[in-house]
Amino acid sequence: MTLVFSDVVSNRLVYTLDYVFSEHGIEYEVTTDVNKFHAFEGAKFAYSAKIKEDNGRVLEPSALLFDTKLNTLTVEKSVWKETECLSIDRVCDPLASIFYVLSRYEEYLPFEADNHGRFLSKNSVLHKYGWLHIQIVEHWVKAVLTTFCADEYSKIKKTAQFIPTFDIDIAFSHLWKGNFRNFFAASKDLILLKFHNINTRRKVLTGVMHDPYDSFDAIEHVSNEFCETRIFWHLGTYGKYDKNISRNNPNHQQLIRKIAMKSKIGLHPSYASNLSIKVLKKESSLLNAITNRPIKESRQHFLKLTFPETYMMLMHAGFEKDYSMGYADDVGFRAGTAHIHTFFNVLENRSYPEFRIVPFCYMDGTLKDYLKLDTEKSKQLISKLMVEVKEYGGVFSFIWHNHSFAEADSWKGWRSVFTETVTLWKGLK
Repeated sequence: MTLVFSDVVSNRLVYTLDYVFSEHGIEYEVTTDVNKFHAFEGAKFAYSAKIKEDNGRVLEPSALLFDTKLNTLTVEKSVWKETECLSIDRVCDPLASIFYVLSRYEEYLPFEADNHGRFLSKNSVLHKYGWLHIQIVEHWVKAVLTTFCADEYSKIKKTAQFIPTFDIDIAFSHLWKGNFRNFFAASKDLILLKFHNINTRRKVLTGVMHDPYDSFDAIEHVSNEFCETRIFWHLGTYGKYDKNISRNNPNHQQLIRKIAMKSKIGLHPSYASNLSIKVLKKESSLLNAITNRPIKESRQHFLKLTFPETYMMLMHAGFEKDYSMGYADDVGFRAGTAHIHTFFNVLENRSYPEFRIVPFCYMDGTLKDYLKLDTEKSKQLISKLMVEVKEYGGVFSFIWHNHSFAEADSWKGWRSVFTETVTLWKGLK
């Protein structure tokens, strides 16, 4: 057991210490009793500017973990105990650094959003200092624990979990879309002289060939091999960014039921639901009814995360876990870790232990469309991310879509990247 002394026990400090110690399987206690601290003979350190120890068991704190409000901070790169770290308001503090990154503090502050209102990776402190592709939070955890309780850290069993995930944005390219949508799509293809699409649509609708987006048998195979596989289904009303087959289509509902019999299903809340708790609850209720089971997990469509609104809405709608923690425009570790962790609402200055955040490491479209990588360079990048997860533990979760997995449209040859991800994982186990 490790004893931590602090002049004040705050919500932010407890959240951070819970992550550093409890989430890594180490017992700890925090105290404000200076006599108890001095008398304690086990592993300990003081998170205080008042206590002076000649054996180095003191960590000078920044004010961040004792504040209760959102403030604009001076955040710079520094070094603590030979580990690159953040200096917050000119105090190099690994615990405050952990809280700053893990809570996504910077995303509560004003920022320049993209056209979907998203916080871009290039605006993050992790990108700025070259830490986005490593589990920098885990590096800081290691630095703190090896400095103050090395024996405890040596006992940690670093486990890594493999979670393939699929987003079903558009179940089929041509099937079950109805006469109006098919007529409109065919007219558009004719105007653009896309005769291949016209021919494919005709063959699919007449039963001559499978729909190009149909990879559901293969997805079920992945789910059978990896029991933690998640499939997030979009059930939003048709709109500019919500284009799945009608949620009222009986064939569509039957497909969802079939997949849900063998796989773990979650909701892929629509673009429209991001601003409406009513819409979110309606989509959740429908998926509950279709699968005949409570749906408690989600991933945001377009990875639209707004702090703290998105997570608060999800909790109010009955969700307990979300898989959106990552960027669309780059791979890596948005919250500085691959470990599942608790949500902390910076505006309310409190944590929500009942709601868990599952980070992901990469998305198919990030590799091809944002980073403009080919399949071989994608495999190399994935390998580096996987080594980081294997070394520091956590979850290697990643996103594919049924159409990319089917190698439809511009995705020819890309399933090899998924296959290589699986091969790398098995090789590192």
